[in-house]
Amino acid sequence: MTLGQVSAYMTPERHDLQAMAREFALKEVLPVANELDPIEGLIPDELIKKMADIGFFGILVPEEHGGLGLGVFEYCMIAEELSRAWMSVGSLLARGNSIIGGFSEAQQAALLPRVARGEYLGAMALSESNAGSDVANISCRARRDGDDWVINGQKMWCTFADGADFIILMARTSSDPDPAKRHAGISAFLIDKERGTFPDGISGTPMRKIGYRGWKTWELSFSDFRLPGSALLGEEGRGFYTVMNKLETARAHTAARSIGLARGALEDAIEYAQQRVQFQRPIAENQAIRFKLAEMATRIEMNRQLMYHVCTIIDNGGRCDLEASMVKYAAAEMSEWVTSEGLQIHGGAGYTSEFAAERYWRDARLTRIFEGTSEIQLQIISDRILGKTKN
Repeated sequence: MTLGQVSAYMTPERHDLQAMAREFALKEVLPVANELDPIEGLIPDELIKKMADIGFFGILVPEEHGGLGLGVFEYCMIAEELSRAWMSVGSLLARGNSIIGGFSEAQQAALLPRVARGEYLGAMALSESNAGSDVANISCRARRDGDDWVINGQKMWCTFADGADFIILMARTSSDPDPAKRHAGISAFLIDKERGTFPDGISGTPMRKIGYRGWKTWELSFSDFRLPGSALLGEEGRGFYTVMNKLETARAHTAARSIGLARGALEDAIEYAQQRVQFQRPIAENQAIRFKLAEMATRIEMNRQLMYHVCTIIDNGGRCDLEASMVKYAAAEMSEWVTSEGLQIHGGAGYTSEFAAERYWRDARLTRIFEGTSEIQLQIISDRILGKTKN
């Protein structure tokens, strides 16, 4: 039995798409990940081109703009498959499928075909040293100077900022924000740039990460960086809402990545347990190992079905902020546990970079942090079922 293929949500078309993405992940992505992740190499341009040729960057792009015109369900299903091989590649999908609100119809008509072709991939400059979970605490500022905007400040955790063709920057444009509405006064800006470089006025320092390899994550500094007035996306002072409106999809995507990592750990652990012989028999014949694998598989499938449910609600136009937080929290917590158990089954071999077990484990640890920490998800969930605290 192949996990993830038996579900009331799966149509024949989805089965075919899943099979194609699985084959691509195992044949094209996994060998590259096994070679480059241990030496902290970057995702090759040739692999990105292959993803573009298949249409992976246009999953959510409407057909009239050159995309596949599919839903969040298909987006997350493919993200799971790619993340099973290398989470960074599963994350790369979002660089083409997640153009946020604020783009005019004319901009969408001009840019979305390029996005779908993989020619216009983006990065996000949102977090700061004192604005992570507390996004409303953004201090990077944009001030008007004639028809232009002048940006000053720092940004953290800007993955793919160098390789992207554009950066979405969140900066404060209100000089005197209402303390009761700190999220007001934050605006979104589009920074067009050359792939592989930073424009004048922006400098970057790569951050030293323990995982999420294959691409660089940057600390960016903006020093009197100028943007034309047309770079403002949407309405001034409402950039916070622009980002928040996409969080349900982003959290479902993180759940998909978590599930993909866990599935990679499970599949590798099964193979290793069947081959590893101790005391004259494969360790897969030991009840302790068999039960461990059974629990790993069960937790993965439980989270996958919840993810399918969340994706279906989103695709049907419903609101599911509560369920999206639940699946992001549950899948991330599950993924760290499953990948840790997978490493344990490998024993000492799992603590080397000769096996992918340690890569799944390192990357799974991040899923409990980004796109809203596990603690933030629990706060959202508890606020919905208990009401907000009086403070």
